[in-house]
Amino acid sequence: VQLQASGGGLVQAGGSLRLSCVASGSIFSGASAAWYRQAPGKQRELVATMSRGGVTNYADSVKGRFTISRDNAKNTVYLQMNSLKPEDTAVYYCNAFKGLMSSWGQGTLVTVSS
Repeated sequence: VQLQASGGGLVQAGGSLRLSCVASGSIFSGASAAWYRQAPGKQRELVATMSRGGVTNYADSVKGRFTISRDNAKNTVYLQMNSLKPEDTAVYYCNAFKGLMSSWGQGTLVTVSS
């Protein structure tokens, strides 16, 4: 299964972006999904997760600003990002996982200017 992330770009602080992650198959209907990010010089960190049952969890740094969602019919997971801050600047990666299976997208760059 291949994942293709898109939607990144340059936005001013306070703005919004919506990231999309499209799977080549119907993986998201039977797996959990997650978004990670990696800022320059930093380790990759978990941003948000959504279980198969739709339960969501968020990093404290994005709670109340980011929303993860999923459209199984479109094999797509989204990350709606509002009230963006310069510290949100990073490459964002989508991930689908179930048991020992884990698939990653190629990453999409989000740059937030102050």
